[in-house]
This record gives sequence, structure tokens and C-alpha cells, in this order.
Amino acid sequence: MGNLDTKDNRLFRIEGQVQNYDWGGESFIPNLVSQPIVPNTTYAEYWLGAHLKAPSKVITDKGSVSLEQFLDQNRTENLGAEVATDFGKLPYLFKVLDVSKMLSIQVHPSIAAAKIGYKKENEQGIPLTASNRNFKDENHKPEIMVALTDFWLLHGFLEQEKLVKNLKETVELSFLLNTFLEEGYLGLYKKVMEYSQEEVNTILRPLVKRILPKYRKNELAKSSPAFWAAKSLNNKDTEDIDKGIFSIYFFNILNLSRGEAIFQDAGVPHAYLEGVNMELMANSDNVLRAGLTSKHIDVAELIKNTKFEETIPNILLGDENKANGEVVFKTKAKDFELSKIELTKTVTHTATSNSVEILMALKGAATVTQNNESISLDKGQSVLIKANTTYQITTTSEVEIYKASVPK
Repeated sequence: MGNLDTKDNRLFRIEGQVQNYDWGGESFIPNLVSQPIVPNTTYAEYWLGAHLKAPSKVITDKGSVSLEQFLDQNRTENLGAEVATDFGKLPYLFKVLDVSKMLSIQVHPSIAAAKIGYKKENEQGIPLTASNRNFKDENHKPEIMVALTDFWLLHGFLEQEKLVKNLKETVELSFLLNTFLEEGYLGLYKKVMEYSQEEVNTILRPLVKRILPKYRKNELAKSSPAFWAAKSLNNKDTEDIDKGIFSIYFFNILNLSRGEAIFQDAGVPHAYLEGVNMELMANSDNVLRAGLTSKHIDVAELIKNTKFEETIPNILLGDENKANGEVVFKTKAKDFELSKIELTKTVTHTATSNSVEILMALKGAATVTQNNESISLDKGQSVLIKANTTYQITTTSEVEIYKASVPK
């Protein structure tokens, strides 16, 4: 394969791919990326990255090419020497999510666990595409999300006194109180996850009968577990009740306002419930599911990879650099860093890329410039910037951009 571009460009337009999962919304993503809205279609995610499941396209002078092929041209130049050595590929995956129906409750493994699990499943001959496959790659999948609208999610186990309160106040679950007090988070979770479907139905049917009518009459507060448990069951035509209902009563229910962020580390159980967000994660598809799903649940593997401890949520507001119009959401992840750039005509953003950066405009319009090269960035459009490029972003009105990069 020859060179893809005729001159030494460092800025490129990049186009992502939409994922039409059934939990997605009907209009936010197509409106954002200027795609026609097809009736009875759900638009769940927009991916920007080099993941083989949905690689982005880079537009060059010689036509479009997958991001993976583009990076392959010269990994050291494109990724930067350090990232090329440490990761060998683009280490992150950048997404917009529109959550209309709840996602499955899930846990992501550590790198060590992913390597062991991936090798074991390969040795067992389980195809990568098999529905009962837990480990799709050898990577961890920490992730950060920033709310673009009012956003609701489950995040980690409640503090002990709050969990005790939930069990005491929920008459159908109060019998679990002794298990929790005697055996802790692990004992409690293991017990409910190992119930047969028949046992789940017997325990939860009275709860469902009590909360569903209240939900349908708008009598439940959105901050209550009963609201989300009932929402997940509403319009379900199956007799079987999802064991994920237990988790809703065990986990923190968080409500993030626009601009607030949260980091999900390996082992922290979580589930997105409702809203729109920007998400940046390690380039992995490793998910261990725990409920609210029709997909495969491997209880033994899930328990092995979950942190059984209270989680006090750490809502991130980011570190602001007003002069540069940027808010950086710092985490312990070495694979990625997410920031938001908000500019007016009096503020210019200047930066030097450490590795490949991807910028996406959420609203407004801007121009990205380096040396004699410039590229426009309008709402829903994205730009790729090669490593070690010093560039400026300017706007004649105002613009809101999210940037995916690799921390220095």
C-alpha cells in the first residue's frame, strides 16, 4: 500500500460509525451527525476509533481508508513513539451514547484477568463471536463518561448503612438483611446471582406487583430503586423476572447533570439507565454481564471480576484552563484522556498532540489550524490530529468540542 496522502497533512476529517442497538434513542445521534432518521430504528452509539467491530474512516487526498490502515502507514509518526511502543495501536475508543432503555448491568475485567480469560476461552475453542464468549480481547476497559443531558446510572455498591436501609424498607427483600450483615457484599451478591430463575420469580413477583402500578401512575421518585426496577419491567411480556432487579436495590443510583463526569474502573459494577453522554474508554469489548439483559451471564466469572466493596461516587467536574477554553477530566487511566473545549471568538485553544487526537464538535463551528493547513469543524463532524502536532482552534461565534487524547 502506497502513501495515502499526497502531502504531509497532519489534520484529517474522520467519520465514525453508528450502532443501532435496541436500547438507543430515535433521533439524537442521527441529528448530531446529519444522517436521515429511519422510522422504527434506534440509534444507540456513534463510534470513533480503530476497533475492528466498527472502524472509523479517515478521509485523505486519495480517498477514504479505515483508521487502522491509516495508522499502519507509519505507527511511530501517527501515534507518537511512546504510544506506539507502549500500546502498538490506538489505545482508546471514543463514543456518543443515547440511552433510551437501560443497558445491562456490567463489570469490566482488569488487564491481568482479561489475558487469563482470553487465553482460557481460546484454549476451550470458543469462537470470538460466540454468544457465551466473555473475553473478546486481552485488554481492560476502564471508561469515563461526561453527561450531555441529565443522565442516570447505577455505579458500584451502596455504602453499608444505605444498603441496609434499602433492604429494611423493601419488604420483599428484607429477608436478605441477615445474609448481608453476616456475609457482606460478596455473600449477598453471590446468593442472589446463583438463584434459579424459578427462585427469582418467586421472590420478585410480589415486588413487581407492588411497584409496577405505582410506576404507571407516576407515583415513584426517579431517585428510588423502585422506579428503575419498574421501568425495566414495564412492557415486558415474559413471565420470567430479570435477576438484575436485585442489583438496582444494591447499587448507587446516580443522577449527573450536563458537564459532570464519572470514571468506571475495572471491577466496578455499573449500568447506564437514561440520557445522552460522551464516553471514552480503553479499546476493548470485554464485558461481564450481571442482569437487565437477554445476553449471556457467567456468574462465576462475574463474581471473580467484581469489587465487593462500598463505592462512594466521585463525580468529576474536571480541571479548567479558562485561557485555553478547556476542561480536562483526569483519571488514573493511561490509555485515554477526555476533555471539553468551549470557545467564543475571543478565546483561542492552542495545544500540541501527544498521540493521535480525535476532536468532535457537539455544537457550533470552528476551524482547526496547524502551520499552513486548516480544516473546518461543524456540529457532528470530527477531526483527527497526528501525534506531535501544534495546532490552534478558533471560532467566529461559539463552539463546544470534545477531545479524545492520550495523557502525557
